[in-house]
Amino acid sequence: MAPGPYRRGGAQPGDWSGRVSPLPPNATIGIIGGGQLGRMSAMAAARLGFRCHVLTDALDSPAAQVAYGVTLGDFEDPATLRRFAEAVDVVTFEFENVSAAGLDLLASLRPVRPAPAILRISQDRVAEKSFLNRHGIRTAPWRAVDSEAELEAAVAELGLPAVLKTTRLGYDGKGQVLLTAAAETGAAFGRLTPKPLILEGFIDFAAEISVVVARGVGGEASAFDAVLNRHRDHILDLTLAPAPIDPDLAETARAIALEVAKHLDLVGVLAVEMFIDAEGRILVNELAPRPHNSGHWTLDACPASQFELHMRAVAGLTLPPASRHSDAVMKNLVGPAAMAQWPAILATPGLIPHLYGKTEARPGRKMGHVTRLFGKGALPGDMGIAAALAGLAEM
Repeated sequence: MAPGPYRRGGAQPGDWSGRVSPLPPNATIGIIGGGQLGRMSAMAAARLGFRCHVLTDALDSPAAQVAYGVTLGDFEDPATLRRFAEAVDVVTFEFENVSAAGLDLLASLRPVRPAPAILRISQDRVAEKSFLNRHGIRTAPWRAVDSEAELEAAVAELGLPAVLKTTRLGYDGKGQVLLTAAAETGAAFGRLTPKPLILEGFIDFAAEISVVVARGVGGEASAFDAVLNRHRDHILDLTLAPAPIDPDLAETARAIALEVAKHLDLVGVLAVEMFIDAEGRILVNELAPRPHNSGHWTLDACPASQFELHMRAVAGLTLPPASRHSDAVMKNLVGPAAMAQWPAILATPGLIPHLYGKTEARPGRKMGHVTRLFGKGALPGDMGIAAALAGLAEM
């Protein structure tokens, strides 16, 4: 399959700087990963007239259920990657635990958006924090840790409590340990894999917020409003949009997200997770160059969701503003307890249901989400949110 409406613009393989036009209708967008983010991205792409072809290791994965085509195989296998590339016009990904080397191979065959270099930064916490600090963006204090001796030195420098984390492959609270006493360091270092690790100073934060920003091939960018995120058992539980924080602080968060996207030369969508500390400062925690759980509210509260903006950017289309017409609360549906509530959710007026098509409701597994909309500027307080979610808030 030829690279569709793209042509190579430079002498080096994989140089797609000579792109001359956006993808036409019925072109095929390749999505690496078969999860719910790929599912919702494929559904958004279909609204825009595109087909999606998913690379997945499970034929019944959430994204495969709604895709035009599927390549079944290993994300690391060169032959599988080449077969996938032949079926698509452009490539994106829906989760970060993808081989950057595999993306490099794909980038020699088709445009990859966001670029492999961005994935490399977001995959490694040391690279991520180094990038942010290099561009003057504040993070928690941190030290790279390659040995127990380095961990002891880092603890002496940063103090306790502190959080010891893997530099790669951690998500939803996995791959990290809170250290409160020096005697815990040896066992924690031995338990966490893969090495190396990173020690981050503990942040006494007043709120955890995030901003989803979209940026197109021409550098045009737009950021959704900052949202407030509340977690349960290290998994996102509730997102409040917009974040009920000082408007100036919210605008600063949006400006930070736009700045990060510009420095990355992003094409696609990026979620910037941040803390507001006890002194009112914003510290960037993590970057996710893909649609994000904390942006699911945009499906129902915005004219164009994070998934549509991502697909538009990947396809080289112009981007509409990342605006909202309503306030919203998004509630994750996690595990068997959430699925037991599904009939009641469907029967409750005002709850907008989204189910991901997963066949097994395991503890800690995100099965879907619900959204509750409010008039713009009418987001209620905690008691009003609990009442609007019809008991789900206590689930």
